[in-house]
Amino acid sequence: MRRLVALIVIALLGAAAFGLSGASSGLAVNGTKVSGNTFRAELTAISTTPALQCYLEALDPVSFAAGGGSHTIAAAGAAAWADLRVEAISITQYAKDDLHFHPDAATLTSAKASLLSELTKAAASKSYSCPGTAVQALAAMPIEMQKAEILAQASSLYLVAKLDSSLPLTTKSIKAYYESHRSEYDTLCVSIALVLPSRTSAFAKAQAGGATVAQLAAEFSADPSGKTGGAYGCYSPTSSSYASVRADVGATALDTFPKTPQYITYNNAEYALYVAATKRTVSPYAQAESVVVSDMQDANASSANEQEETILFHSAIAVDPAFGQWVFGSTGPTVYAEALPDKDDVNRAETLTASATAYQ
Repeated sequence: MRRLVALIVIALLGAAAFGLSGASSGLAVNGTKVSGNTFRAELTAISTTPALQCYLEALDPVSFAAGGGSHTIAAAGAAAWADLRVEAISITQYAKDDLHFHPDAATLTSAKASLLSELTKAAASKSYSCPGTAVQALAAMPIEMQKAEILAQASSLYLVAKLDSSLPLTTKSIKAYYESHRSEYDTLCVSIALVLPSRTSAFAKAQAGGATVAQLAAEFSADPSGKTGGAYGCYSPTSSSYASVRADVGATALDTFPKTPQYITYNNAEYALYVAATKRTVSPYAQAESVVVSDMQDANASSANEQEETILFHSAIAVDPAFGQWVFGSTGPTVYAEALPDKDDVNRAETLTASATAYQ
């Protein structure tokens, strides 16, 4: 899970120094506590506000919906929110105590705008149609929760700006980054082939035998585009699908399907999806600017991970077992909730299906 400015890898360390006990306990970070009542109020706001649920699920695709009983939330959602809450407190503490960060009203106003932008972008990147705006989602938070998230956003932005490895997001530096990475912002025209798993061996054999992208799509693709040689369309940096398309084609040569496909569910059946770039055209800066900024933010996020992990690993953290368990996961200690999948998750829109890809 990442902070709302998409810069932090979660890695939390439980400690007994600030332990919690009793039915009213919530969570604590280095002595700073969020009471059980406060935390439960936040969970209630999330589970009963569809817009807030939607934007949070865009940040972390788990169910934040109500649980099986009254006044409950899905276990995975409670644990995920505990992760975000602990992370926010840890960052806020570090910025204040180690970086002497004391934001004024203007800084907090700017952080609020940044937070709203991140929520909106997260939903757009997942192609979610949330029932309300990010402004409405933020307004649905209890006041303390709202203030904590805005302060954490401000602290996160300040921390990133202080890192020596961070790329400054000024007009000059953004243009310079674009100029040195021009080939990464090509407008991409692509062809696809949607192939039944039982036919992938024959597909690979035909490919090895010299069949072109158009020939392979015409012979093997179950998608209607196969009739026209798989030609699917062109995607510029302004397209909402651009990032996923760019990731799909990678550095593969033009007019070449990858040897290893990705697998998706299409019309209730599994298919192998092959994507090939058929044309690359350099996009002008004005068209690519938003993607360039996003890439620079991601680069800053990556460079910030080590510092963030250090902050979190050196924090003394405790969480009420009612909200999750401390375990050592693949990315480090984290809040974990062992639970069966919620029935509403079985057919969720963000499950890997044809409707969740750029090729619909």
